[in-house]
Amino acid sequence: MQDWIINILNQFGYFGIAALIAIENIFPPIPSEVILTFGGFMTTYTEMNEWMVILAATAGSLVGAVLLYEVGSLVSQEWLAKVLQGKTGKILRLKPGDVYRASDWFQKKGYAAVLICRFIPIVRSLISIPAGMARMKLLPFFLLTTLGSVIWNTALIWLGSLAGASWKRILTVFDTYALAVLGIAVVCAVVIGLLAYRKKGLRGK
Repeated sequence: MQDWIINILNQFGYFGIAALIAIENIFPPIPSEVILTFGGFMTTYTEMNEWMVILAATAGSLVGAVLLYEVGSLVSQEWLAKVLQGKTGKILRLKPGDVYRASDWFQKKGYAAVLICRFIPIVRSLISIPAGMARMKLLPFFLLTTLGSVIWNTALIWLGSLAGASWKRILTVFDTYALAVLGIAVVCAVVIGLLAYRKKGLRGK
């Protein structure tokens, strides 16, 4: 896949970066770190400008994020709650009321989640779906997504430009970062789940 990405970028330049980043937001397995770091490297041997690369990558990020937001907005809370009334809910151990509680939580904490999750691999793309489902206001979603995307894109593009022909070394460091972040996220999720379970148990006494 890496060779395919490099060929697209060499052939289409800014447009290729924007298009691949938009696709990456919709299909997370496409590695944004390869697109962005190689895009930064391209500024060292072509006439491409770093700021234009950042602009193209951010435009692609916003297109992908808004599309997923719209997909999420098409799934109503009522429909999802109805689905959870059946076997799906039993398998997932979720109740219809959990949907509305999750929506309320996202309305209160969602702004921070949208921004922070832009720096977490895979989750950075998928966070747009629950934002749409929770009917988060589009303007704050757009602004926070833009801010997070600009920071993420600028960092990786700058690193790619700084590393030059050694840009692939950044991918090794990024893999370590991704594993560390995902590990922390899993631990946090487990801790939060245990605390919620304990709180629920205390209420039941």
